Amino acid sequence: MLDIPHEVVEHVSWLIYARRRELRSRWRRLSCFQQALPVLVHLRKNETLHQVGAGFGVSTATAGRYVTEAVDILADQAPTLLDALQDHDPNEFLILDGTLIRTDRVAADAPYYSQQHRHHGMNVAVLARPDGTALWYSRALPGRTHDLTAARAHGVIQACLTRQILVLADRGYRGAGATVRTPYYGRDLPEHYAQFNRDHAQLRAPGERASARLKQWRIFRKARCSPNRISRTIAAVHAIETAWRSG
Repeated sequence: MLDIPHEVVEHVSWLIYARRRELRSRWRRLSCFQQALPVLVHLRKNETLHQVGAGFGVSTATAGRYVTEAVDILADQAPTLLDALQDHDPNEFLILDGTLIRTDRVAADAPYYSQQHRHHGMNVAVLARPDGTALWYSRALPGRTHDLTAARAHGVIQACLTRQILVLADRGYRGAGATVRTPYYGRDLPEHYAQFNRDHAQLRAPGERASARLKQWRIFRKARCSPNRISRTIAAVHAIETAWRSG
């Protein structure tokens, strides 16, 4: 069973149809709708390409081509950081957080090992609205990348400063400056500092939903694909989630 609305499957199939028309693609074993289904099964349930191919009557290689093609089509629909901020109300604060997408070990282990999470993976920055709705997901960087370093590399700090958008973030972003607000650090804080930290945590808490919703797609619980493909996969899922919400 696939817990995705029929309208979302149709949306994905129409995007595939448009790409086939653009490429003047020849006859294929699966129709556009039939191609959308194995792609969503792979992303949502993290079934292997062999399982997906067997389930839909195609070879593993064909299943891989179908999944890769659809992921790239969907990834092109995902908003960039500038697009996301352009449509955002500058009077509303945003929540910035980092999450780790766990992966299998790779040949170059060191850059992908996160000391914080004690696991190999990819670091992804998440920008969410106050209600926890994901506004933007960054491209994936090696897991040992610090959250603040990643945010600066993605241009989040500067982009929010330019638009004077208030950003709430955890202690991992201390020193970001600009319009980023983090909790006070230390023991035995004065009461008004402690109250600020409590209020800050309460406002920031919904931002965890954006990361949690991303990991409802089981492919991100432990990705088996190449680390180079994770960024495109995240963008594809974000495009699906956006269509899901608007549908």
